[in-house]
Amino acid sequence: MEAKDTLFKKKSTVNCRGKLLSLDTPLVMGILNVTPDSFYPGSRLNNLSEVLQRTEQMLSDGADILDVGGYSSRPGAVDIAEQEELDRVVPAIEAIVQRFPDAVISVDTFRASVAEAAIAAGAAIINDISGGKLDEAMFETVAKRQVPYILMHMRGTPQTMASLAQYEDLVVEVVDELQAQVAKLKRLGVKDIILDPGFGFAKTAAHNFELLNRLEELRILELPVLAGMSRKSMVYKSLGVDQTDALTGTIGVNMIALMKGADILRVHDVKETKQTIQLYKKTTL
Repeated sequence: MEAKDTLFKKKSTVNCRGKLLSLDTPLVMGILNVTPDSFYPGSRLNNLSEVLQRTEQMLSDGADILDVGGYSSRPGAVDIAEQEELDRVVPAIEAIVQRFPDAVISVDTFRASVAEAAIAAGAAIINDISGGKLDEAMFETVAKRQVPYILMHMRGTPQTMASLAQYEDLVVEVVDELQAQVAKLKRLGVKDIILDPGFGFAKTAAHNFELLNRLEELRILELPVLAGMSRKSMVYKSLGVDQTDALTGTIGVNMIALMKGADILRVHDVKETKQTIQLYKKTTL
């Protein structure tokens, strides 16, 4: 097991506009949804006052990164216009930067124009659910801005992805599809790439658990891995509860992800996730 762990060497830092984030201890990314229709009602923020209150709480709880998103990507979500996404995301980022200038902000978008505007407003990371497949200008934008890029695996769009969850070998295909995009990014000179296998995106519940069980196979790409399972249907439907009662299950799958090599956990509940990591670290001494 030890030989397997040392076979592939991932990057140990991420450069966020000159601020180096160490991955020696897994990081927590707090979710800030400036959308009216996110799948988890408890995450919806309706105005800048709520955004700043939630930001303050997450930073107090120990969030390393704040992920601001203005486009709901839940299965079957309504497609909104680019300007509407900009109007949601940019003011939120500007407000956070003004109140919390040291915060590391990620923008959750698949649109290059939104990513560009968010970086100009103060964001330091681009988190793209489409892995560059829904906007051909995205990779050039990342390369020009030289910011860390979270490359997620998805097929189709949030509106069509459920019909595309068909695989011969799930993890092999996910790795192959991610690798193809990684190669494009590297050719453009992008230095900081983080992989997200895309739990819940073009994957059934069975796929999600297989992916979790085989998460360490992503190490072959020698890049940091983000896991985003917080309060998702793979958790709450498996437990027969709803999203509001899915915290315990989320902690459970996140601990498994940590044991399988996840470097970043994207979550709604920062304090509980920091505690999970604290306990996980006790096993790695």
